Amino acid sequence: MTIYHFYPMTKEYASIICTWKYSAPYSMYNMDDSNECICELMNDEYFYALDSDNQLVGFICMGNSARVPGGYPTGIYEHDDRLDIGLGLRPDFTGEGKGQQFLLQGIDYLKQHHYAQNLQLVVAAFNERAITVYERAGFVRGMSFMSRIGNKQVEFLSMTLAL
Repeated sequence: MTIYHFYPMTKEYASIICTWKYSAPYSMYNMDDSNECICELMNDEYFYALDSDNQLVGFICMGNSARVPGGYPTGIYEHDDRLDIGLGLRPDFTGEGKGQQFLLQGIDYLKQHHYAQNLQLVVAAFNERAITVYERAGFVRGMSFMSRIGNKQVEFLSMTLAL
C-alpha cells in the first residue's frame, strides 16, 4: 500500500500542478501555468501530496477553494456542519486504480487537522470514474446543478460523507 503524505501548498508544487494536462473529456480540469493560477493554489486551503518516493501525486483542497460557483444558488454551501473538499490526481495517475487510496488518506489528513461532522465534494456529472471512487469511500449522491466552465455549462453533482 502506498502511503501519501500531505503538506501545505508551496509555490514550487503549485507551479507544477498548474501545468498538469488531462485528456478529454477531463480536460475541463486543466489549469494554466499563469501566475494567477499559481497564486490561487497558494492559500491555507490547499495541500500537496507526495508518495513514499517523494514524488508529487496530487493535491487536496478544502473550504471555499473546493467550491464550484454554480452550487451557491442551490444552497449546498449553506450547511455549517459540512467541510467542502476537492482533490486532483496527477494526470498519469488517473484511471490507474490509485484514486481510492489517495482519497481515503486525504480524508484522514483533513479529519486530523480540521474538525467536520460531514464532508462534501462536487464532481462533474460525466466523471463516472471519480463518482465510483467517491461512492466506494462512502459518499452519497446529492443535488445536481449546472455551472459555467469556460464558455459552456457543465452539470455537477454534490456528494456527502458522514464522518
